[in-house]
Amino acid sequence: MIYPFLPLRDFILLPFQEANLFFGRRNSIKGIEYAVDKGSIIVVSCQKDPNINNPKIENIFTKSVTAKIKQVIKLIDGTYKVSIEGLKPFDITNLFDNDFYSVEGEVINETYDWGKDKVEIEALMRNVISNFQIYTKINGKINIEDVINIISKGDPYQLCYGIAAKVNFKISDKQSILEANQITEKLSHVYSALASEIDILEIEKKIKDQVKNNISKNQKEIYLNEQLNAIHNELGFKSDPKSDLIEFEKRLKALILPPEAKNRVEAELKKLKNMHPFSGETSIIRNYLEWIADIPWNQYTEEEENLTKVEEILNKDHYGLEKVKDRIIEYLAVRILSKSTNSPILCLVGPPGVGKTSLGKSIANSLNRKFVRISLGGVKDEAEIRGHRRTYLGALPGKIIQGMKRAGSSNPVFLLDEIDKLSSDYRGDPTSALLEVLDPEQNNTFNDHYLGMDYDLSKVLFISTANTLDSIPYPLRDRMEIIKIEGYTEYEKVEIAKNYLIPELQKNSGLINNIKVLLPDKTILEIIRNYTREAGVRNLKREIEKILRKIAKDFLKKNIQPEEDIHLDEENIEKYLGVKKFKYQTSDKISKVGVTNGLAWTQSGGDILSIEVSVMKGQGNLYITGKLGEIMQESAKTALSYVRTRSDILGFVDDFYKLLDFHIHVPEGATPKDGPSAGITIATSIISALTSFPVSGNYAMTGEITLRGDILPIGGLKEKLLAAKRFGIKNIIIPEENIKDLKEISDNIKETLIIKPVKHMDELFFEVFDISESLKETINNKLQNNLSQRKLARLIMKDYQKIPLVNN
Repeated sequence: MIYPFLPLRDFILLPFQEANLFFGRRNSIKGIEYAVDKGSIIVVSCQKDPNINNPKIENIFTKSVTAKIKQVIKLIDGTYKVSIEGLKPFDITNLFDNDFYSVEGEVINETYDWGKDKVEIEALMRNVISNFQIYTKINGKINIEDVINIISKGDPYQLCYGIAAKVNFKISDKQSILEANQITEKLSHVYSALASEIDILEIEKKIKDQVKNNISKNQKEIYLNEQLNAIHNELGFKSDPKSDLIEFEKRLKALILPPEAKNRVEAELKKLKNMHPFSGETSIIRNYLEWIADIPWNQYTEEEENLTKVEEILNKDHYGLEKVKDRIIEYLAVRILSKSTNSPILCLVGPPGVGKTSLGKSIANSLNRKFVRISLGGVKDEAEIRGHRRTYLGALPGKIIQGMKRAGSSNPVFLLDEIDKLSSDYRGDPTSALLEVLDPEQNNTFNDHYLGMDYDLSKVLFISTANTLDSIPYPLRDRMEIIKIEGYTEYEKVEIAKNYLIPELQKNSGLINNIKVLLPDKTILEIIRNYTREAGVRNLKREIEKILRKIAKDFLKKNIQPEEDIHLDEENIEKYLGVKKFKYQTSDKISKVGVTNGLAWTQSGGDILSIEVSVMKGQGNLYITGKLGEIMQESAKTALSYVRTRSDILGFVDDFYKLLDFHIHVPEGATPKDGPSAGITIATSIISALTSFPVSGNYAMTGEITLRGDILPIGGLKEKLLAAKRFGIKNIIIPEENIKDLKEISDNIKETLIIKPVKHMDELFFEVFDISESLKETINNKLQNNLSQRKLARLIMKDYQKIPLVNN
């Protein structure tokens, strides 16, 4: 049979189902007119793809439904509203597209064997009805009369199609129900689809209940807050959020913001106005805007431009430190002449207690700038520098922006203390975050994660402090101007104590108006030598403070009369400070075999290390003890290799090292030691132990050694010379390339020292060994002979290279 055909989009008409459908395609309208005119039934089927306008047979579901047109209404826009009723399933075999769509196929009369499948069909029907009742109870949108009408029908086909028509099944589920050939299969499909819809409805209901509870909670909070405001008004308290917001808006509009920040503030302020004043999001936005309002935007303190006055303030606050003071004066001079406002990035490197942190305050004071300090020691989270993003609960800006808020000025002196103590972990690397902060080319657009906008740091004078440069990554170190602050001499410490420490501590202890405490230079020197061991003056300050505390206690106990002068000298100093902590000039200056004084640099200044070497019968083993680092162990191996190259000069057999074991030890084994500058000291001790030549105890040395005996330059020369002077050692061996560094060391350090620069290890044979002149002459002859042999060998090799290798 051939019938008119109507293709449907996203809708499946089922048998026994009535529906109102709209048609606008020309072929469909023609088919409707034909069916109405001829009184014919029609066939309807759903398209597989609703976007196809002219479907072919492969674009439709071939299992369709015959239907009867009950009413047609032509609308104003030309479309037809058609009321139709599904009749029976229909199998389409052909689709024709002439003036209208038509199909050829067969009407299917659905039947079932009630006697054979009665039990199974009845069980399935009960399950379907049970699920349908559960669905209608949860859904609550299906009319109870329709429910009763559907479940009261005894025909299983009508039950399946009735439920499928009322429940919002998927297109695929409805088509599966229609295409099922057996009634048991149809009932199973309906049961499964109902179970799936029930699960979805239960989840939807759970979500709605949660949302409803949250809304109820917020409404309760709003209601209670409104009641609280009413109580405050009755008590006379002013609590008008709107007036407060108006004042806050005026405050924000008064800020001189860059365009990006201004747009962000306006957007956030607009959002804040549209929110209820007591919602959670309101407080987050308000805190954000409060931070923006509190940060200084283009607020500058007027900088001091009198160079003489700046220099006077710096000299008043700190003794010495000429390099740093000169750099600040130079910066100010350039800024005055060029009108440039960009500030330098300085890094003060030196041992503890030399005044790096206090110098930052002094610089701020001299320039008439605000001062702010943050400690970076132990910081290992990048967010502490850049801040947390606002998505996190309790988010805050980083330490840089927090410091700017405390400063209240856009051009403060910003001290980054202990920058060498930064570390990193899984949360990020804060040193990488500081790259932008300390780069003059980038810090005018520093972006804090919390603010989410650029902030200008180019006018800030950043000063960082560190004890050593080794732990600072090179990219960060490269962005800073390094100024090394070396340890103080004894003379400098005495001057600092007299002119700075003692007046300040007397004032702080309350003695200045009651008792006059007299500390002569000799007494201060006694404290420095016997109670402190440092490059700076921090412990010296503590010891003086200890003296003044004891005097204050005696004064209050009436052991000291008012206005009585207290004279402290070398005799009575132990009464206040106890027994001496250190022994001055501990070097015994006795010549010893296998023991050499080495000069070392530490974070607290210079020190003397006695390097000991013992030689025993053995099998060529090398033992190294004293908790030496990897570099120092390599220096020991290099020194031994050099000594082996000098076996003929020193009178050793060629394989002497195979018959001996060498033990190199540096005392104070609990203290870690490392660095390459002990190379010549180790080599000297090895030669002394092998030859039994005593090494003079009045010598100390420093220098890195190569396999060929060349002596390379070292660092920390001033601290090492101070250590030698403190130990009373006068003769100092240094690398020749360090002569240039002597120019920067004050004369009062060098005047009591005899400094001998050396270029090669061979030169030490005539300096440090306590041997006769005749033996020195013998060694010198051997060295000269060895040098002549090397020159001759080079000449022979040169001539050998001229000989043709191939005969023509």
